[in-house]
Amino acid sequence: MRDILEQARLFFEACETGQGWEGCEEYCQPDATFSAQAAALADIETIQGYADWMKNLLTPIPDGHYELKFFAADEERACVAAFAVFHGTQTGPGGPGEPSGKTIAADYVYAMQFDDGLIQHMTKIWNDTISLQQLGWA
Repeated sequence: MRDILEQARLFFEACETGQGWEGCEEYCQPDATFSAQAAALADIETIQGYADWMKNLLTPIPDGHYELKFFAADEERACVAAFAVFHGTQTGPGGPGEPSGKTIAADYVYAMQFDDGLIQHMTKIWNDTISLQQLGWA
């Protein structure tokens, strides 16, 4: 069995490269929950929903990619944190209008809580207001 740091790394890569739930499912409990204090994600309550949201985000931002800044495990609390910057340009269809050609550089953090070697809950910390403004969506 992989340790939680490796599980989290594989999940993070799958999620951030737009593999959706199909690519993330094996790293999570079937009923894994999700939370964020961001209006853009207010209706998402499961990691499955979030993974598919990320997959869909790469339609209007097809060059979307992450720059990983920090990745660490707290074994005692069975939690892994990842800090990254999401970069991309809206050149594809989707979003609230035609492609804007505007770029985004958004700081965010994933806090992934494990149970029995799989992610049970993930919290995303992200300022969606700034991100939407950068893209011209707000």
